[in-house]
Amino acid sequence: MKHASHWTADPIELLRVGEQFRLSDIDPASTPGFDGDKKAGELALAEGADRLADLQEQLFAGSRMGGDQRRILLVLQAMDTAGKGGIVKHVMGSVDPQGVQLAAFKKPTEAELSHDFLWRIHKEVPGPGMIGVFDRSHYEDVLIARVRELAPPAEIERRYDAINDFERAQVASNTTIVKVMLHISGEEQRERLQKRLERADKHWKFNPGDIDERLLRPKYQEAYQRVFERTTTPDAPWFVIPADHKWYARLAVQHLLLDVLERMELDWPKADYDVEEQRKRLAKS
Repeated sequence: MKHASHWTADPIELLRVGEQFRLSDIDPASTPGFDGDKKAGELALAEGADRLADLQEQLFAGSRMGGDQRRILLVLQAMDTAGKGGIVKHVMGSVDPQGVQLAAFKKPTEAELSHDFLWRIHKEVPGPGMIGVFDRSHYEDVLIARVRELAPPAEIERRYDAINDFERAQVASNTTIVKVMLHISGEEQRERLQKRLERADKHWKFNPGDIDERLLRPKYQEAYQRVFERTTTPDAPWFVIPADHKWYARLAVQHLLLDVLERMELDWPKADYDVEEQRKRLAKS
């Protein structure tokens, strides 16, 4: 479904990872399905915000009054500076925060490392009516772990299967999973890191380790390709979104969420009390 006049094609199929997908074929500066510029993209994002907020509220309300068990899990993966935080702020920021469950997974603690890698993930899955957002996720354990050789190859392979089982169980529990990889070019990443160094108000965002990770970019691209090959399933597909243009990445993620919510055919839950009776009581109060 189109949500703005500048969509020339539904981006969902253009961004979905298919059988012959190769990350190296994707141009990070492209804007698949959208022929407008930055101004048009920001306008389209603003236009979609109200619709997203309404649908999210219906999902939340249905779980609180109507017993609707459905929920959404948005998984965000990317190299540093690709815009995960911007998605959280500019896309999810348009909806009621009480219906959003955000989890940002950092380096595992000693306590977390004493359990299976999915232990801390299970604790953060969204409840009924919620839109859960994983800012980084269980995929760190097959990305960083593979690139940095933090686990043997056999364990990495086991984790792919464990992830597929975990996601299959989530889908069976009324969770719609939207997995997004924001694909940024090396050149754009360098510029964004440079800006963080040039501005005092951005220094807190910079980590010297970001450069170390950047030097491993080719290995990360290979690791992502393997992730797509092993964990793209009909129930939990991957979407790769070109991210050199922040406005396009935000608009594309908003579009994916709108599509999921609209397919749910949501409505406001029916009151479980006599509305007219309560009107009369209120008038007399």
